[in-house]
Amino acid sequence: MGEGEDADPTVLITETAHGPRIDAVNDAGVQAGARVHMMLADARTLCPQIQTAPADPAGDLAFLEKLALWAQRWGPWSALDPPDGVLVDITAAAHLLGGERRLLDDVYSAFAKRGLAVRAAIAPTAGAAWALAHYGAHSRPDLQGTRAIIDRQEDTMRHLADLPVAALRLDDDVLTVLRRLGLKRLGDLADITKGAITRSEAAARDALHRRFRNRKSPSANPLVRLDQLLGRVPEPLLPVVAHTMPLVQRRLMEPLRHRSLLDQVLADLAADMARELEGRGEGARRLDLGLWRVDGEVIVRRLELAAATREAAHITRLFAEKLENIEAGFGIETVRLRASWAEPLDIAQSDVEEAAERHGTSLAACLDRLSVRLGPDAVRRPVPHASHLPERAQIWQAPLVSVRAAHAAAKPQARPLKLLDRAERIAVLYASPDGYPRRFRWRGNVHEVVRVEGPERIAPEWWREKSIVRLRDYYRIEDGEGRRYWIYRHGITGDGRGGEPDWFLQGLSA
Repeated sequence: MGEGEDADPTVLITETAHGPRIDAVNDAGVQAGARVHMMLADARTLCPQIQTAPADPAGDLAFLEKLALWAQRWGPWSALDPPDGVLVDITAAAHLLGGERRLLDDVYSAFAKRGLAVRAAIAPTAGAAWALAHYGAHSRPDLQGTRAIIDRQEDTMRHLADLPVAALRLDDDVLTVLRRLGLKRLGDLADITKGAITRSEAAARDALHRRFRNRKSPSANPLVRLDQLLGRVPEPLLPVVAHTMPLVQRRLMEPLRHRSLLDQVLADLAADMARELEGRGEGARRLDLGLWRVDGEVIVRRLELAAATREAAHITRLFAEKLENIEAGFGIETVRLRASWAEPLDIAQSDVEEAAERHGTSLAACLDRLSVRLGPDAVRRPVPHASHLPERAQIWQAPLVSVRAAHAAAKPQARPLKLLDRAERIAVLYASPDGYPRRFRWRGNVHEVVRVEGPERIAPEWWREKSIVRLRDYYRIEDGEGRRYWIYRHGITGDGRGGEPDWFLQGLSA
């Protein structure tokens, strides 16, 4: 959000079941009374002119990951501290910038050049640095009377004693308990854990140990958090590691102006990319082809694939259709192929599907060619969906969307080869005492049931259906002519959710 003296009060909101909720507020919004986690309706009563914009948690996390990688200019590794923090290990690295004070000055200067507001601190532990950055009295490291740097671990509590207990990164319910116990500052908590002098302090210490001794999560246990802040116990952090994407290129001795030569270079690059991907155990889902012309213009063509692949011939064939309208100008001097999206792809022995892919007859190859010719929005494919209801166990989506990103399918069950688009009502003429039909009419024909398997009971999806939806009992049946059907009874007699049960036919088997 934009900041400045003339900035309007602005908040980022997320839609909830109870209405929009505020996820972030700029300085002008804070001055107007808006707070994080406040409902937008309450904020508007304080500031009717407040501006809103939708929050983007996924975009924020992606930006934070890029920021963590960029922050490794000050240390060998960094870690995320969602939703808005980055931890950087500067051990034995501060002297490269002239010491900790100059390093901190460089941090503020680098963020200011990029229009980003930051609060930074240096401390012996990650917990102490977090507490000082979030709750310290400083807003700039060069302000008089403030200290954003703690040099020695034994000085940690002396500098942080006056900070609120919220500086321990605790859950809200834990903070409420500490306030009820009269523990509002880090110094109060440290005194209680060191030893008791008065009877009241001894009682507070015992209560603290009893309440939190079985809490395993650090954010739910102030004793663990305090030990992490003081360096008594280690705090595991997950470093952010840069993931380099495969890239191959050709710098040509003579500029290319003919299509046949460009196709040959593309085939060579596709073979190099296939070897690069195979060495990494990956397959490409998105490939970017860049062509640098002599006059400085860059031509980019992007290819998205329905399934991860490292088949050079397949990649070359698809790109060939995207190079029909290329204008070489005075010539192309550099060609670069980059896999901007790759997924794990196991190395496997050649089989029928791989042979089909080499000849362009596999399903994935067919989807790729149709998407290139017709556009990605003109093709759809069925994929499994996480639902135990037969009519919802499959959805249609674009072929370029990752199947892994879709909902995981439920545990597979035996299902007929063909499901009707809609279950059709059947008239049961006679039902056995066990509940399944012995004779039924469907589409004007009467069928005698000779074999029955079931029932398989399927309950409704209670999280999305009304409570009056009835249960289904499915039967696999065979009539006297050997035809097999999949039918179900909708409801149970006396279930209080309607009248007599209805019967439906939903699938046909071979």
